[in-house]
Amino acid sequence: MVSAPLTAFQPDAPSKDRLRLWIRLLRASRSIEAELRERLKTEFGSTLPRFDVLAALYREPDGMAMSGLSRFLLVSNGNVTGIVERLVADGLVARSKRDGDRRASIVRLTELGTETFARMAAAHEGWVDALLGGVGREEARHLAEMLKSFRSEWEE
Repeated sequence: MVSAPLTAFQPDAPSKDRLRLWIRLLRASRSIEAELRERLKTEFGSTLPRFDVLAALYREPDGMAMSGLSRFLLVSNGNVTGIVERLVADGLVARSKRDGDRRASIVRLTELGTETFARMAAAHEGWVDALLGGVGREEARHLAEMLKSFRSEWEE
């Protein structure tokens, strides 16, 4: 067993504050995400990944290539393919071939998909608002700006 010397342990080091911040952010994120997953399942019979695909396509009315969709969602093509196949079967998404390329598909929301997502998004926004109701408007803006500053090269 290897242990660090006691001189390496500094409970008041700035790194400890950043570590505590990370743990709190992670706990908050996980608890909110768990609640949203449960509500999407209960209210809409949906999953969070399915909601995320619908949300991405809602932002791009002309559709997205499958590769672009997986890149946007930061997941593998295989993960997106399975979700899209189920959304197509449910009539929420349409798939078409890209002009000149038989292998590349463009996916877009159907009219039903747009209507369904609009209802889900309104509920989702309300849930998030309630879950973060203890955070004031200015605090929320300030925290969002602070977190935005953490963007780094590895995120892009």
